[in-house]
Amino acid sequence: MKGTFFRLRGKELSLILIVLVCTTIFVWTWDRTPFLATFLPPKSRFLWLSSACNYAKGKWVVDDSRPLYSGAHCKQWLSQMWACRLMQRTDFAYERLRWQPKDCQMEEFEGSRFLTRMQDRTLAFIGDSLGRQQFQSLMCMVTGGKERPDVEDVGKEYGLVKPRGAIRPNGWAYRFPSTNTTILYYWSACLCDLDPLNITNPATEYAMHLDRAPAFLRQYLHKFDVLVLNTGHHWNRGKLKANRWVMHVGGMPNTNRKIADIAGAKNFTIHSIVSWVNSQLPEHPRLKAFYRSISPRHFVNGDWNTGGSCDNTTPMSIGKEVLQDESSDYSAGSAVKGTGVKLLDITALSQVRDEGHISQYSITASRGVQDCLHWCLPGVPDTWNEILFAQL
Repeated sequence: MKGTFFRLRGKELSLILIVLVCTTIFVWTWDRTPFLATFLPPKSRFLWLSSACNYAKGKWVVDDSRPLYSGAHCKQWLSQMWACRLMQRTDFAYERLRWQPKDCQMEEFEGSRFLTRMQDRTLAFIGDSLGRQQFQSLMCMVTGGKERPDVEDVGKEYGLVKPRGAIRPNGWAYRFPSTNTTILYYWSACLCDLDPLNITNPATEYAMHLDRAPAFLRQYLHKFDVLVLNTGHHWNRGKLKANRWVMHVGGMPNTNRKIADIAGAKNFTIHSIVSWVNSQLPEHPRLKAFYRSISPRHFVNGDWNTGGSCDNTTPMSIGKEVLQDESSDYSAGSAVKGTGVKLLDITALSQVRDEGHISQYSITASRGVQDCLHWCLPGVPDTWNEILFAQL
């Protein structure tokens, strides 16, 4: 009886070993033969491909089914200053490009599918005006650019109301009642906490706490299920001076020379915010947190205020592939490494889309000033949201 037991155990172990070897061969073959995915059921195929896909690698391809919404009709969510269909621009070939990841497929975005996936959940964008563009892009994508009177403005729940005398509130929040899905945006250009040094003085300076998350994020983090953070283009001496921001660390004016440098301060802040969010993940196990890498500028022959331009209408992307393994945004890539915060890496794939900016067609800029920072919508930020959707 004892000998029979060991013979059976030996057969079982042999069978297990055979299964492991076959599985290893299958996975090895799969990585080199993506077309085998066609033999899987659609749902399983997507789950397998998405888990192994590096969405930052790939190329732009022409797709006549694009764009995903009309920039001329998405007036409920899209700011007129970013709707290039409402400007003097006449070439719109940039709207028909789709990002194709290398060696894998990306799930097609559908508004109804997004809402189903985000049922009873809240997605929050916190960052600068490029984060606001991504927020407006997503609102247009989810609604197909159509009017939605059923969507509720729930900004008051998050204190997002326009202060007296202000041009706009610090953010917006909208809820889709059919699935109880909330999408919101909060403006935080530096992604750190700001405190007035003298609340009785309208011209007071503000303590820019490089090591402290924005108060809004600390207050409402428990209500978020998906968080997308970004910062970058406000980190220059001109912006700090104009906003009267004074760097603070540990609650005191900064004395560290390494951090006093703008690039050093930005890097320190990005690492600080990612580290803080990572430290909160155990308390919020349902939270999926992303840090979005920087959106590239495409000024040529000068900057925004010195005659810089981006007049190209033929994208540099045609025929070019993005194949690098590491992000072009070193600060973002190094900050998320070893944390539970994921990198939404859009820098390199956006770098080859110089023709997608608002350029000379801005309705708000002064004569001779071009916008080679913000994007026409529909446009490149839609792809950022497609990649985000694929990772939810």
